[in-house]
Amino acid sequence: MAAISHTAQNGTDTAHDPELKYWVAVHRVYGIGPKRIAQLLAHFGSLELAWTASFSDIASSGVGEENAKTLYALRSQTSPEREMERLQELGIRAVRLDSPAYPKRLAQTYDPPPVIYYRGELPADDPAAVAIVGSRRCTSYGREMTRRIGAGLARSGVSIYSGLARGIDGAAHRAALDAKGKTVAVLGGGLDAIYPREHESLASEIVETDGALVTEYPVGTVARREHFPRRNRVISGLTRGVVVVEAARKSGAMLTVKWALEQDREVFAVPGSVMSENSAGPNWLIQQGAKLTTSHLDVLDELSITPKTAEPAVSKREVTQGELGVDSLARKNNGTDIESRIVQHLAEIGAPCHADEIARSINAQVAEVTSALSVLALNGSVDEVGPMTFLASAVESSS
Repeated sequence: MAAISHTAQNGTDTAHDPELKYWVAVHRVYGIGPKRIAQLLAHFGSLELAWTASFSDIASSGVGEENAKTLYALRSQTSPEREMERLQELGIRAVRLDSPAYPKRLAQTYDPPPVIYYRGELPADDPAAVAIVGSRRCTSYGREMTRRIGAGLARSGVSIYSGLARGIDGAAHRAALDAKGKTVAVLGGGLDAIYPREHESLASEIVETDGALVTEYPVGTVARREHFPRRNRVISGLTRGVVVVEAARKSGAMLTVKWALEQDREVFAVPGSVMSENSAGPNWLIQQGAKLTTSHLDVLDELSITPKTAEPAVSKREVTQGELGVDSLARKNNGTDIESRIVQHLAEIGAPCHADEIARSINAQVAEVTSALSVLALNGSVDEVGPMTFLASAVESSS
């Protein structure tokens, strides 16, 4: 990528940065990224001069004839001043790549967005920023692990970044908010239309609690499937590391890992049942050398982050049991270990049984049962033979 120097004053409004409105306007041309903008700056000295240049001058700058045509035509349809007014009306701020206000960690990656738009508070330097990503169709185990790790990190002063999607992303943002921490959501469309719509209230809460909504897509851009892989590079680019809770081998979360590795970020993976497709991604990552993660303490240790608040003293066994999603209260029902009751029930029926049916049969909460089943599958006591369907393992049955 061609170098762009950090010379702007603030980059968040036209009063302090009169050049910003031209960056916002030029940014509407699909195909003009940081490399093309560097070419325009090298040729014209500013994007204001590029915006007012003749077609032949724009074409001779090296951005390509098609980009030159689009940019030249855009001028008759777009007013840089009006673009900034629209942002102000919507409570959206913009920052350009060569501004000191642009997030430094993201600016140092390959192909950073020339302009990013945000609502809320987005620091230029967030020393303790970690992404938590995973499946949209997460299990109760994945949601519980996200809650535990996300809340632990947030209480330790770590900012939680994710993509506002259903499933693990939403759970990560919620965990940070419930722990009174900071969270940042990176979107795959314009900030004038939150996607998915059921997370509109979550998005508002993020902004109201000093977090931020961030996107590289201009106002009016509808979230599309092809936007999300590029969105993922921004999530990892803004952070020091990525925690994968649940993800299929081929999934958006694994694409985030790909970006993270290219950006030299740390990768953390939460182990899960070998019989679960949702845990295939994290389990494979662990085999490839990702940090096996069962607690927020694993992340803090690997990134050398000192918690803002002192961690309570706990034994290794207490941490392991707690982070696997099985509380001492959840492990007991009428004075009996819920895991033992599940194994006994499966052994007695000797046939595959769905988690919902197990919960009804042993008179327990479904959430308790599914969390316990995930642990039992990890230690080999039960086998997952279908979606949320389990069978007592041969070893347990014969013992």
